[in-house]
Amino acid sequence: MKKKRHQIWKNILIMAVVFLVASGSSIILQKTGVHEHITAIFIFAVFLTSILTDGYIYGIVSALVGTLAVNYAYTYPFYALDFRFQSNMISAVVMMAIAVLTGMLTTQVKTHEAIKVESEKERMRANLLRAVSHDIRTPLTTIYGASTTLLESGENYTKEQRIKILKGIQEDSDWLMRMVENLLSITRIDEGKIKIIKTPTVLDELIDSVMVKFHKRYPQQEVYLDLPEDIIIIPMDAILIEQVIFNLLENAVLHAEGMTKLALKVFVLGKQVVFEVSDNGCGIEKERLNGIFNGSYHLFEGRTPSSDSKKHNSGIGLSVCQTIVKAHDGAITAENNPVGGAVFRFSLNIEEMKESE
Repeated sequence: MKKKRHQIWKNILIMAVVFLVASGSSIILQKTGVHEHITAIFIFAVFLTSILTDGYIYGIVSALVGTLAVNYAYTYPFYALDFRFQSNMISAVVMMAIAVLTGMLTTQVKTHEAIKVESEKERMRANLLRAVSHDIRTPLTTIYGASTTLLESGENYTKEQRIKILKGIQEDSDWLMRMVENLLSITRIDEGKIKIIKTPTVLDELIDSVMVKFHKRYPQQEVYLDLPEDIIIIPMDAILIEQVIFNLLENAVLHAEGMTKLALKVFVLGKQVVFEVSDNGCGIEKERLNGIFNGSYHLFEGRTPSSDSKKHNSGIGLSVCQTIVKAHDGAITAENNPVGGAVFRFSLNIEEMKESE
């Protein structure tokens, strides 16, 4: 509702500014004795208003106001409304026609763009489903096989062997739970079921929370931190942004082969705070960079998922990162580090958003 009111006021402001500019230009022309181009100026103003605003109403209102203004102030008899002259009627008809036709054209273009965006979302959803089908099936098969083995012939294994099998079941189950959570985050945000409510969050507290969860999951993996000395407060949904940082760190653990250093750097750049996760591992293949956030990068060039999909999964966590960051009006990128390894960055606005009730 607030967004709709904001858009209405934005359209009214555009209409008013365009009309004022047209009126000012017409006054200047009138004082210089050039009257024949005034009607053209208002016709152009109607055209601009129809393009820059939503729907038909603002263009039509602009056409009506422009017609009255031209008739009253800039055509004979001056400062009197008179539509008996043929030229006045033609100007009115032309302005109304331009407003309606331009409104129709821009509405069709915007509708086409909306359909295109929705089609892209559907394509990404289809890619995600194809990408995770193998990844989910493999650990499920492992869990089923291991549990069946324990039930049917568990007595034939030593205690250490049974514990090892149970740990494998636990690891696969934990991986599946995180996969499902990531998928739910994508679908809920894309379908508008999750409303991003931004609350002021202290950067240090956010990072501390992420590190506690990350070290619980990967106790052997050290993360080198580089954080601003000043207290930084960022408006965000802290739980979702924690998920983004965790996913980026975990992505490096799972995919950065040969990695010996994992770093998380945060710095302020203008009115934004930038989060940077970097590693010195194997980097990202060039053909995979463009599709790395759509959850299906292993499908490039006819590739099929490897049997070890738990370690080389479809990048659903990265899709979640992109979805969450975009929902926060931020941006996320991935690139290879010139000295080796990969670098993931995402940015968030640090200025508090003032929303009217």
